[in-house]
Amino acid sequence: MKLGIAQLNLTVGDIAGNAAKLLAAANEAHAAGAALLLTSEMSICGYPAEDLVLRRDFTAACEAAVRKLAAEAPSALALVVGYPERSDDGLFNAAALIRGGRVETVYRKHHLPNHSVFDEQRVFDSGNVPCVFACGGLNFGINICGDIWEPGPALRAMEAGADWLLVPNASPYHLNKERERLAVARSRLAEAGLPIVYGNMVGGQDELVFDGASFAMSAAGDVAVQCPAWREGLFYLELADDTCSGPHHPLPGEDAAVYDALVLAVRDYFAKNGFKGVHLGLSGGIDSALTLAIAVDALGADKVHAVMMPSGYTASISVEDARDMVNRLGVRYSEIAIRPIYDAFVAQLAGEFAGLKADTTEENLQARARGTLLMALSNKFGSLVLTTGNKSEMAVGYATLYGDMAGGFAVLKDVSKTRVYRLANYRNSLSQVIPQRIIDRPPSAELRPDQTDQDSLPPYDILDAILAAYVEADLPARDIVALGYDAAIVRKVIRMVDLAEYKRRQAPPGPRISPRNFGKDRRYPITSKYRPDLA
Repeated sequence: MKLGIAQLNLTVGDIAGNAAKLLAAANEAHAAGAALLLTSEMSICGYPAEDLVLRRDFTAACEAAVRKLAAEAPSALALVVGYPERSDDGLFNAAALIRGGRVETVYRKHHLPNHSVFDEQRVFDSGNVPCVFACGGLNFGINICGDIWEPGPALRAMEAGADWLLVPNASPYHLNKERERLAVARSRLAEAGLPIVYGNMVGGQDELVFDGASFAMSAAGDVAVQCPAWREGLFYLELADDTCSGPHHPLPGEDAAVYDALVLAVRDYFAKNGFKGVHLGLSGGIDSALTLAIAVDALGADKVHAVMMPSGYTASISVEDARDMVNRLGVRYSEIAIRPIYDAFVAQLAGEFAGLKADTTEENLQARARGTLLMALSNKFGSLVLTTGNKSEMAVGYATLYGDMAGGFAVLKDVSKTRVYRLANYRNSLSQVIPQRIIDRPPSAELRPDQTDQDSLPPYDILDAILAAYVEADLPARDIVALGYDAAIVRKVIRMVDLAEYKRRQAPPGPRISPRNFGKDRRYPITSKYRPDLA
């Protein structure tokens, strides 16, 4: 039999638009001879809908859309559609089997993830009944996403007579996530003996980005079918007993996958929120250069306006490199000097600051002048301001509130400085858009004479390793020191991370590409007296 996977880019809350895409996919799959079409988790309303599912009008609209889709879809096609089901029993993350013009049966998700970016237990109730249906001479069981990450539901589907396991997913991307999914699928295969068809969504939703990369695993544990990552489409499998055949697209390498994730995240945040263009501050440094390249790849040069805002401390080569890069990419470019604005700030504050030495206050005034200009452009032209700070800076507070943090979407928020360099080199391997001098120069905020980042921070390779251990792996300070890092540096970095929590709470959202980002993943109190023991 022929089975289709609809790997679609759906939008949270666009119930009518999502239903139209699902109907078009159903018609296309039926015309191609498919007997069954698998769509992603919560495909009728998008994922994650978060507290929208608590609204009765929202769930009623989803229910109505499912019934309408059932009436309009080809009656001979079996269609699996995800939606929030509200009943007398509770509120469920559910998948409906549509066939013959009606909802034939409904499966309710058993295991509700409640970790990292997930908090489904907050809004949904758990199901506990297997769902198996016949199609094309085979019996199919359904498990929704988190159900295969835990033992039990797959085995219950097998005991109920399933030959194959269908797994509709909304599984967000992070580094090496594909490898984790395959390992989990093999665990369920070992438990229940069922070959698996895993259908994942693709697209960006606020902080999350979904990579697609749907697959089918045979009873022998081989990846028999591999759909592409980062690409929308319908993909077809031929099933026979416990084997299948179909397309086998290679998955991108690590740097390519991260870059593709950032491009898709920017494209979808921009389009799904209705912006007309983007503005970003181009400094001549590597972070803003990489952000500009991503923005152009996501949106096209005609949607991007880069603004250089030199101060008295901006090096001439920074301006030269910024001009060089915009000429390579063909984006609109402006230069707006901030010296008059900065001087006006300082003059107005002179009485209050009398007798006090210049310090980071004056540095921050420069960053805030730039933030004010970018937000004015955003207001006037309906654009999205892309901030350019990276995860390493955000971790230790090496950023200015209402300055370089001012904006609507933080493209590199979850990208460490060392990975910024890797991504810049990766992008240049496709075409040389970032001037090499930008990559080679020591990074600097250029807010005082002869400033470099390493005046205030450890070398980035050391800083990023400590941050990965403390922020992403949650290692105790003494364990980080035991890895070979200087205790004084570890103490300094951890203190900087802890003290900067109040800044991160006020940062714009940005795409998650690591197993633990600042945002949905890592939730720490701002007010806390805890200090780790290094003894």
